[in-house]
Amino acid sequence: MPVPVWVVLPTYDEAQNLEPLVRAVLRRVPDARVLVVDDASPDGTGAVADRLAAELPAVAVLHQPGKAGLGRAYAAGFAHALAAGAGAVVEMDADFSHDPADLPRLLAALESADLVVGSRYVAGGAIADWGRVRRTLSRAGSGYARRVLGLPVHDPTSGLRGFHASALEAIEYGTVRSQGYAFQVELTYRALTRGLRVRELPITFRERRLGRSKMSARIALEAAWLVPSLRFGRRRWEPPTAAILSEATDP
Repeated sequence: MPVPVWVVLPTYDEAQNLEPLVRAVLRRVPDARVLVVDDASPDGTGAVADRLAAELPAVAVLHQPGKAGLGRAYAAGFAHALAAGAGAVVEMDADFSHDPADLPRLLAALESADLVVGSRYVAGGAIADWGRVRRTLSRAGSGYARRVLGLPVHDPTSGLRGFHASALEAIEYGTVRSQGYAFQVELTYRALTRGLRVRELPITFRERRLGRSKMSARIALEAAWLVPSLRFGRRRWEPPTAAILSEATDP
């Protein structure tokens, strides 16, 4: 993609995954900048990020003062990237759940969309390494958000996404309320209600390579109350109007 691309990686206790992931991202997208946003990880992730930034000019680091959550980490990363002149911003997990090999396809798809969502639940998408219970819970969470909010996107909770800079500004990312994984649902909802061009791209989502999952009951509960609050909150509900640019199958 001819515009400056920034890849934002929020981290908390990802010291084992971070270096190989950063290097894999830069192999796949050599002209990109990588921004690590660390939530004061106690395992030394921030020190790994600083060492990479000292070695690799394409790497930058933001250190959060404490564990503020995924939403605040992404908002800080988006603000930094946009201020530095990013034309496109990619968000992805820092644990190899998202394959860096998918980044060139995602950026190519972004040439005809404002937001590209890496989707597990369209034709060609998949989840590897998960048992039946986790697969069922994941599909149920996505289905819940889709039905309550009327979303045509099949994977509104996906954490692999590409945005045009103008799209991030249009959705006013800095005012998003959620801080856990529901952050992705709210971004999706805002993009659709503002009439942005949204495209889903099939991906294979895998179990993290090393370390422990950050999913918790608190994060799940936040998503459970946030979704209806978007629909039935103080502001009048806005039904999604944007066209989905990919062909997809219902989960």
